[in-house]
Amino acid sequence: MASRSWNRVELIGNLTRDPELRFTPSGAAVCTFGLATNRTYVSEGERKEEVDFHRLVSWNKLAELCNQLLKKGMKVFISGRLQTRSWEGQDGATRQTTEIVIEDMIILTPKAANGEPYVAPVPEPEVKEKAKEKGEVAELQTPPKEEVKEDLPF
Repeated sequence: MASRSWNRVELIGNLTRDPELRFTPSGAAVCTFGLATNRTYVSEGERKEEVDFHRLVSWNKLAELCNQLLKKGMKVFISGRLQTRSWEGQDGATRQTTEIVIEDMIILTPKAANGEPYVAPVPEPEVKEKAKEKGEVAELQTPPKEEVKEDLPF
């Protein structure tokens, strides 16, 4: 009996850039964009936050919808699968990337009064200059959260 495997990714995060729509030579639509997810943890009694950046790709009709509806800063839920692919660069070197192929997407950003999606600014994390004692990567800091109006129409 063959063993089963599972390749499923579900994320909620904010777009780091506007989607980019292209077409393959055969005419298939492909849309790429980035998504940032935050995670918090406690280290030595101090609350810390780190940001992970993910490369996303959608195909065909979903690619066209992502390009039409999504903008930098919007919060979305995505569901898909992890894919690693490789290719030969112009310099002849083999390149490799891991990306999430989107199969489903839900926009979580509420709409503003004018019907357009409300897009919160994406804060750029500040990287501390001092490195940790053990040579680990410098910590990321996020700016304080902005006040959000509670009377959003949605």
